[in-house]
Amino acid sequence: MMLQPIMDGLVNGAIIGLGAIGVTLTYAILRFANFAHGEMLSWGAYIALTLSGLLGALLPALATPIGPFSFGWSVPIALVGSVVLTSVLALAVDWLLFGRLRASGAVTIILVMASFGAALALRNLLEFIYTSSPAYFTNALQISKQILPGLRATPDQLLVLGLGAVLVVLVHLLLTRSASGRSMRAVSEDPQLAALVGIDTRAVIRMVWILGAALAAVGGIMSGVIVQIRPTMGLDLLLPLFAAAILGGIGSVPGAMLAGLFVGLAEAFTVQFIGAEWRAAVSFVILVAVLLLRPQGIFGKAMA
Repeated sequence: MMLQPIMDGLVNGAIIGLGAIGVTLTYAILRFANFAHGEMLSWGAYIALTLSGLLGALLPALATPIGPFSFGWSVPIALVGSVVLTSVLALAVDWLLFGRLRASGAVTIILVMASFGAALALRNLLEFIYTSSPAYFTNALQISKQILPGLRATPDQLLVLGLGAVLVVLVHLLLTRSASGRSMRAVSEDPQLAALVGIDTRAVIRMVWILGAALAAVGGIMSGVIVQIRPTMGLDLLLPLFAAAILGGIGSVPGAMLAGLFVGLAEAFTVQFIGAEWRAAVSFVILVAVLLLRPQGIFGKAMA
């Protein structure tokens, strides 16, 4: 059996996993499915593309590829700026839309429908600014190197896997070993009780938006480096993100990443052995199967 789908699936799964962490945290703490989360991946990628282009134009030396990678220092620097600006965008959307709905006592379905509208507006705005043509961080071509017999990878792909692993460990430590993480877990368990014991729930909500948007931005940039950037990239990843979040268990960061890797591998093997036209159906099948067989996911708690 060819091993190449394993590498392709792991790389795509790392991107899905990072995006799924934001979905699972939003659902666990804010109690609604945010269908606009996929657009944060798109906006993060385009913001980084813009910043990288400006840096490369001002300081051409920053566009020179770093060692074996296809990009220069302009991309890592732009990544930092994109994380900050994408987080600001997420906070702005919450302030303009979701926060006002929460304050008015809107039911969950209203928040969900509002997220659909926000996603549509954000996607169309991206397409208006950047057009629907695909964009790239670099035009440099990379030659994949053999890692194992039948398994090849480019330096960019290996970097994506390493960065994804580091980030999920850092987020897990943040949630389990820091005061902010304990506050987030307390709010996810019981928001009213958390507020009674002095936890600033509004600060926790801001932290959730910042963390989710930051990881989404990194995931979008990783996808742009490996493949390409399109205004619809967030929409294309939306179903895999939700499939991974539910499969991993709502509120579980390691579960979201592991489930993202599983979804990525399932898509890769489906493309390899069945056909690329069935790729979009994989996440839907996984989502339905989990909801029917184990709604709490892999690491989630059983429903009462």
